[in-house]
Amino acid sequence: MRNDKRLKEYIYIMNIKEYFVSIFKGFYSLIKGMEVTGKELVTPKVTEQYPENRAELHIPERFRATLEFIYDDNGNHKCIACGSCERNCPNQTISITKRMVELPDGKKKQKLDKYMYDLGSCTFCGLCVQVCPTNAIRFSNDFEQAVFTREKLLKQLNYLPEKDEPAPAPAPAAKPAAPVNKPAADGSNQETKQNKE
Repeated sequence: MRNDKRLKEYIYIMNIKEYFVSIFKGFYSLIKGMEVTGKELVTPKVTEQYPENRAELHIPERFRATLEFIYDDNGNHKCIACGSCERNCPNQTISITKRMVELPDGKKKQKLDKYMYDLGSCTFCGLCVQVCPTNAIRFSNDFEQAVFTREKLLKQLNYLPEKDEPAPAPAPAAKPAAPVNKPAADGSNQETKQNKE
């Protein structure tokens, strides 16, 4: 009986002790939090004034925003529809549709029909750009890609119409053969030889 009373007193004292320890810990964490808040209160502000500062906003050159084709001045791209970017994409972001065309010289060639890119599922890993054998694609640093529907995140990269294959150059015309004197049946050729001598 006496032991039970002492046990209850001990538990009561321990509860009171834990109560004050928890109050102290709470007060200590409050002071620490106020210290962080106080430091932030006196540090200079670094808020970006976006979108008002678009003209002087610096986007790093290596920033990966969206995939795009590299077109030359004539509107041609270098994609040969090999499919290496599609195969190396870890989550099937790229979908390539190709077609076979017959060239004027009778040979067949694989041509790109559609190059579809899903920005919503892209992880921006850059594997597609690294494995492209013709350097036909790159990541732009245009970071403003927010849209209201997911359908707008699906983009066709070959948006310019495909050019037809150039016709093969015509073969050069054969030169006329030099005239050859054939012996005449009546022997007139022999007379001209004798006259020259």
